[in-house]
Amino acid sequence: MVDRLRSRGSVRSAVVWESVRAAVGELVAVTGRDRLDVLDAGGGTGGFAVPLAELGHAVTVVDASPDSLAALDRRAAEASVANRVRAVQGDAMTLLDVVEPATFDLVICHSVLEVVDDPSVALASVVACLRQGGLVSIVAANRWAVVLHRALAGRFDEAVQAVHDPLGRYAANDPTPRRFDAHDLEVLVMGAGLAVASMHGARVFADLLPGGVFDSDPQAIEALIALESAAAAVPAFRDIATQLHVVARRD
Repeated sequence: MVDRLRSRGSVRSAVVWESVRAAVGELVAVTGRDRLDVLDAGGGTGGFAVPLAELGHAVTVVDASPDSLAALDRRAAEASVANRVRAVQGDAMTLLDVVEPATFDLVICHSVLEVVDDPSVALASVVACLRQGGLVSIVAANRWAVVLHRALAGRFDEAVQAVHDPLGRYAANDPTPRRFDAHDLEVLVMGAGLAVASMHGARVFADLLPGGVFDSDPQAIEALIALESAAAAVPAFRDIATQLHVVARRD
């Protein structure tokens, strides 16, 4: 997985992956089990599921798209972890229709809450899948980042709209149904009965930089990952990151 992070596209997931890997390490230490049960809700083609399976864990991916699940199967086979990855067609809002309750040590819920019909229902579904003491990794779109991004693109009217819109949308044709700020996301997580262990920003700088920065300097990828990691927990940077990343525990 380390080598896979050395590309511009994976800079966007590198900091989140490091937090997830740390959470996995914590769970292994607490449970005394080297093989954890992991659920990836909305996990698509396995960007996190396959690396977790490569670490030796059993991963179930629930996704609504049969095409994504087919791609997941191919990806898992290519990585020689098909025996540790299970693909299940289903919906994040109704996870208990396809998996058993309280059977997972870790649930991944990335880029899901901004697109589901009801984030609180989806998060309750996620929590129901967790064992006591289990962790959930949540990644959600940050509403203040889109204000910055629209302004830098010269779309000032859209930036103003995003400031005032209660869902953080910049226009009627905004493809993202809702975004969260740090406070709202924390309230949502705590309302689901979870205790927030950490909250970081993801993609503080990666989405703002021109591609030429990476093309001209092969070392820039690793330097940017280091910068993203250093800035992720600083509130001023977290609050303008493209995404917010919460790790929370079911106590």
